[in-house]
Order: sequence, then C-alpha cells, then structure tokens
Amino acid sequence: MLWLMDTALTRSQYVRWRTAIFAIFLASGLSIATWASRVPSIKLALEVDKAQVGMLLLGAGIASIIGISTSPAIMARTGARLGMMVSIATFATGVALIGIGANVLGSYAVVLIGLVLFGLGNGCVDVMMNVEATAIEQQSGKTILPLFHAFFSFGTVIGAALGALAAQLQIDVFTHTLTVAVVIAVIGVISIANVPRREEALDPSSAHDEKAPWRERMHTALVAWREPRTYAIGVVMLGMSFAEGGANDWLALGVAEDHGGGSALGAAALATFSVAMTAVRIFGGPLVDRFGRVVVLRVLAVAAASGILLFILAPSLPLVFVGAALWGVGASLGFPLGMSAAADDPAKAAARVSAAATIGYISFLGGPPVLGFISEHIGLLNTLFILVGLVVLSGLFSGAARPLRAEEMSSRTAASASTRQG
Repeated sequence: MLWLMDTALTRSQYVRWRTAIFAIFLASGLSIATWASRVPSIKLALEVDKAQVGMLLLGAGIASIIGISTSPAIMARTGARLGMMVSIATFATGVALIGIGANVLGSYAVVLIGLVLFGLGNGCVDVMMNVEATAIEQQSGKTILPLFHAFFSFGTVIGAALGALAAQLQIDVFTHTLTVAVVIAVIGVISIANVPRREEALDPSSAHDEKAPWRERMHTALVAWREPRTYAIGVVMLGMSFAEGGANDWLALGVAEDHGGGSALGAAALATFSVAMTAVRIFGGPLVDRFGRVVVLRVLAVAAASGILLFILAPSLPLVFVGAALWGVGASLGFPLGMSAAADDPAKAAARVSAAATIGYISFLGGPPVLGFISEHIGLLNTLFILVGLVVLSGLFSGAARPLRAEEMSSRTAASASTRQG
C-alpha cells in the first residue's frame, strides 16, 4: 500500500501512480468505444428501431451527467481512491450487462440498466481521475495533463478497433462485452493498488482513522463553487467541450449529408478530427511549458474557430477536411489546460478540479443534443455557427487560466479558511 499524506513519494511510487492513472483514462475510453462500436449489433439483437436506440443513448447520457454532478459528494464520502475503484467496478458491470441484455436475455430493459450503470460509473471516474492527473502534473512540474487525455483517446481507438474486429468475426456482443468488462476490472484493481492515499483527495489515512465530519468534508469538496475564477475557467472549458462534443456527434453527419460526401467520407472526416486532436494532446505539453497556457489557448481558439468556419463554408470536400483538422487541433487542449489551471493551488486542487471537470463534462455531454434540436429548425451547418461563438468566448476568457502566483494561492486559501470559520 502506498501512502502520501505528509511525505513525498519516491520516484518509483510516482511512476507507478502516473502509470495507474494513464491506465484508468485508457479503460474509460475503452469502455465507451466498446459500447459505441457494437450499437448496430445491439440494435439487431434487440430488434429495436432508431428511436429506441436513441432512448438508450439518452439514458446513458443522463446517468453520466448525474455521475459527474454527484462525484464531489462521493469523493467527500469515500476519497478519490476508493471512489475510483467503485466507479470502475460500476461501469465494468454496466458493460457486461449490456452484452447480457443483448444476447443472453434479449432484454431492452437490461441493456438500459447496463447503460445507466455504465454512464454513472464513467461520469464519476471522469472527475476523480482528473483530480489525480492534475496532482501528478503538479508533482512533475511539467504540463502532462494533455497526455492523460491522449490515453483516453487511445482507449477509444483500441475499443473501436476491437469492436470492428469482433463484428467482422461475428463474435456476439455478450462475449465481446464480458471480455472487455473483465479486462477493465483487472485494470482497475491493479491501478488502484498503485494510487497513493492523499489528504488533498479526501482519502482517509487508514481504515481505522476517524474521518472529518461529513459537513466539513462536503465544504471542502464544494468550496470551489464559491470562487469566480472557477466560473471563468468554466467558460474556457465550456466552449472547447462544446466544440469537441459537437464534432463527435455531428461532424460526420455534416460531411455525409450537408456537404454530400456520403457515410464513408463522413467517418473519414471524423477520424481526421480525432487524429489531429490526439496528436496535439500527445505533443502539446512542451508547447504549453514554453509559451504559457494563455497564449496556447488563444492560438487554439483561433484555430478552432477558423476550422469550424471553414468546415461550414468550404466549397469543396478537401477544404472540409482541412477545416475538420483545424477544428481538432483547436479543440484539443481546452479541457486539459482548464484542469491544470484549476489545480494551481495544491491545497484546494481536488475541489477546484472537481468543479471545473463538472462544467466541462456537462457541456461535452449536454451540448450536442441541444445542437441537434436547434439544427431541426435552421439546418446543421448553420447551427455550427453557435460553436464558433462559444469558441471565441472561450478564447476571450483564456486569461483565467494564467497560473496563480504564490501570494494569490495563499490569499485564496486564507479566504476559504475564513469562510469555513464563519
């Protein structure tokens, strides 16, 4: 068992901690792509129509938002370490239930229950794994949070590839999802064993130690919601999360139907977006360390806005693909750099990262359906102008991500203590 309360980690402990959180990010992405890649097979197995598939998606989305919103309270109750283990077990169980419902029981209700567990678990772990990742970044002294998000992307790529292979080999959904669920559970157990207990993440120092009162732990978890900087960082993340989520849900359709490219080119354009975004997440950290968060965020906001505008207005498909690539580059670092900014003061990092992650993930999950509703009235490409406005707003607020000075951290900590005493 590793401990990190008042003492520093050894190099070996730090490397194991970092590797463990990389693995948890990957497992989350793997679970999402496993479900998404088998939707056609699940639809066929259950003999349902698109509207019923849409209800399954809605159930998973609502559960994810509930998980994200309640994660600060769960972390206050259990600490990030135990909270992550329970969350991983929850979404692994959900993945397995999806397969059981589809092929073993042929039950729409069981698949829906599986998706609710899948959404709740992923929503909770998304916040907590970012809390841990920002702490690792603070200890490293380098910008590495984008690399954690790249591992999430690796997970989705692996999951999609395995899903395509399983479909090609005609492996049923139950066998596929059960295998992936077991792999995720194993990753969770091994990873959590290498995550240190941390007082800042509200982990108890041992099972026998007396916990702080519930009210005090909840205050610590929610204190960031009283700070204006949280909302300013939230605007940065909101715009970029909308842009990323909007691309995931609507970019392929925009190419296929509105630009007349067909389904294959639509999928290729989405792949172009994803590759561009993942590449910047892999290599973007050193650029941030050299030029600073604010400069990088402003440049990326310009790239994203330009890319979306080009995607909307391009007269030819090659230019549409250029727009998709710029869109991916621009949307790549808004979320992870927002997380880094929220974690500037280590004493309050867990609470602030939880708040910022909640804003970002709710925008990512809730934004695209709103765009879909609006597109029914004004058309999809016209609807994407909303993303341009939000990305510009994100760039205008990027100054909020400027690193805090030492005196600012101490004054904010003192203000929080004064509020608690009052």
